[in-house]
Amino acid sequence: MRADRLPDTENALVLRTDFTDDRAWEAIRAAIEAPHDDFMAYVEFVSAKEFEGATVEQLLALQRNSNYRSYMFVVDHAAMFSADRPILVIDFVDEPGSTFRVVPSHMWSVENNLSLANLDFRDFAESAGKDGIFRGFPEA
Repeated sequence: MRADRLPDTENALVLRTDFTDDRAWEAIRAAIEAPHDDFMAYVEFVSAKEFEGATVEQLLALQRNSNYRSYMFVVDHAAMFSADRPILVIDFVDEPGSTFRVVPSHMWSVENNLSLANLDFRDFAESAGKDGIFRGFPEA
């Protein structure tokens, strides 16, 4: 990784850190952008080789040099090559470095609620499955 700060974005950041499969990246982007139950994630995609291979620890350090943000989404190797395309979510404020993963069809829920502070990072992390992937809240 050669970056010295995270990119400034108006919406939640979706950062690509794996560059081995452009088709997988495009499929993930399309899945994130698709409306789900009339909701959508308001995100900005960044695909810059300077972030290739970035770790959670490196991204935490970069966040300290960047404009305020409380979390970010990362499309890493696991997201590219796992069947569910689970995108990494990193907490920068409450428990810096804490993570969980989210399937693209539920990114809208994470983005909308964290951006509006309706729910906390922990609410989603604790609702993730045993595999650490958030697939939505259980039906009541």
